Amino acid sequence: MSDMPKVRLSGLYKIFGARHKDMMPHVKAGMGKPELLETHGHVLGLQNINVDVQAGEITVVMGLSGSGKSTLIRHLNRLIDPTDGEILIDGIDVMKLSDAELRKMRQDKMSMVFQKFALLPHRTVLQNAAMALEVQGVDEATRNAEGMKWLARVGLDGYENHFPAQLSGGMQQRVGIARALTANTDIMLMDEAFSALDPLIRTDMQNLLLELQEELHKTIVFITHDLDEALKLADHLVILKDGAVVQQGEPQGILLNPSDPYIEDFVSDINRARVLRVRSVMQPLSKGKFSADVDANDNLESLIALSGGDTKHKYRVMEDGEAVGQIDMRDLVVALVPRISSAA
Repeated sequence: MSDMPKVRLSGLYKIFGARHKDMMPHVKAGMGKPELLETHGHVLGLQNINVDVQAGEITVVMGLSGSGKSTLIRHLNRLIDPTDGEILIDGIDVMKLSDAELRKMRQDKMSMVFQKFALLPHRTVLQNAAMALEVQGVDEATRNAEGMKWLARVGLDGYENHFPAQLSGGMQQRVGIARALTANTDIMLMDEAFSALDPLIRTDMQNLLLELQEELHKTIVFITHDLDEALKLADHLVILKDGAVVQQGEPQGILLNPSDPYIEDFVSDINRARVLRVRSVMQPLSKGKFSADVDANDNLESLIALSGGDTKHKYRVMEDGEAVGQIDMRDLVVALVPRISSAA
């Protein structure tokens, strides 16, 4: 079995401007985004991006506005070409694909869910959901059957003959997800897919995505500026600043061990009790008495409720029916205190 990730970005740079290739020596010599713009009138979009996207996982790329996250995702299907670096999909260098091969890769391997839904207003919900298969030349009966299956799966059974304008924003985004699923691609690209939605609807959509992922194990690249959303969805989290990766890894590890003052500031206001899991702060199992058993994937908030806030309790941690560790409420309290930024 190959260890090659589903998607690999290696030494990826993007510079916007008429002489972008000529700017590479300056950037590789250490010139940053502000200086490049001021001195040469070019914009540094991405700087030495090295990210592996593993099959069947949700990789979340997050950062503030202008950090390069949307630029990055558009490189995966070559809506934007890099100034330098490699983009490998299943080990294939997409920069070497012909126009026909690139179109086929976009049709067969990748689907995209957009922030603004991108539904065709003159087509019904079913016609929008089945559009990818129509482009692929699939016959009407087959594509409609697939579209109906996925519309039902995202909770839109009975709405297939409505038009987008007749649906709420959350329902329209469900159509967008159904369209991506109907395409039956391995990879789903989701660019700020939920950011235009109201908070309660946004939470519903996040839960729907996690439910679908539990069943389908798609390779998802999800772009967001919202850290709470990133921590909820990500198997692998990539945080960008000014076009460069500041830190990446398992979200719980980043929250507990921020590697940079920027990340420390970023995570300082997070509700750690709601986000952190027991497995992230548990200790090796030892002999002794335990107040109760808890699940490794429970959040710390549920443990606080279970203990009634009493720090004298100690719990045995279980996963898949086996004891995997223990957690002392005093360790939990320490984990809830964010690290003070070293830049302060």
